[in-house]
Amino acid sequence: MLSLVLPKGSLEKATLELFDAADIPVNRSSDVAYRATINDPRIDQVRILRPQEIPRYVADGLFDLGITGRDWVAETGSDVVSLGQLQYSKNTSRPIRMVLAVPDDSPWNAAEDLPQGVKISSEYPALTKRFFDDLGIEADIALSYGATEAKVPDIVDAVVEITETGRALRAAGLKIIHTILTSYTELIANPASHADPERRHAMEQIHTLLGGVLEARGKVLVKMNVPSASLDKVIDLLPSMKAPTVNELFGGHGYAVETVVPKVDINVLIPELRDAGASDIIELPLAKIVH
Repeated sequence: MLSLVLPKGSLEKATLELFDAADIPVNRSSDVAYRATINDPRIDQVRILRPQEIPRYVADGLFDLGITGRDWVAETGSDVVSLGQLQYSKNTSRPIRMVLAVPDDSPWNAAEDLPQGVKISSEYPALTKRFFDDLGIEADIALSYGATEAKVPDIVDAVVEITETGRALRAAGLKIIHTILTSYTELIANPASHADPERRHAMEQIHTLLGGVLEARGKVLVKMNVPSASLDKVIDLLPSMKAPTVNELFGGHGYAVETVVPKVDINVLIPELRDAGASDIIELPLAKIVH
């Protein structure tokens, strides 16, 4: 039913892992194959291509559905429908930022400080041009094919580059003076395909599975038995991210309580729950959370 295009390169591994966790694994003949399959009645064609190209291919109707970054949608100006953010990137769940960076020792501390004719290197020339046009600054923008931060200050005055943590830019002796765009990975659709009710429903189901995996990451389910006298004390300890489920135990012997909590807090929470009177505490991993 749906033709799907997935990103090759830095997002490739994280994307394939996401589909596998969503129980719609991508199968291909080798790690370098560009064609793949998914054993799912909603998806009949899969390609793996560079994320820079995906927005245009989806906009042009070559694919119904694709995954790419908001940065490439903005750079290409492609007419696509966003089904929503998928909050993951190459290494983290944080978004990437497209930033303007200059040498640490430069006198510039804001984008507006840059002079007319400033030389900029970027993998995003169209978006960078629009940014400087809006500022009224005439910039000499050179397309970068990688190692963008290494071109300052000998080749260009500044760079427009993407970063998750800023670590590589700092290591190159650069300081960030402006964030141009914050970009999450997105699930995008061709407008005509999205307008078709049957295809749109299939797209929404795929989005539900992927989103459920991402929602469950970093969380666990905690279940416990709690005496009636301890219930309020135990409930007060639980995170407020989601109201707990509370059911009375057979025979009126207290309550069964369960809730979802951040995995990072569990080493402190479980001993505190036991101290507060909870017993038979169980921690369970979560595959998906679908609201």
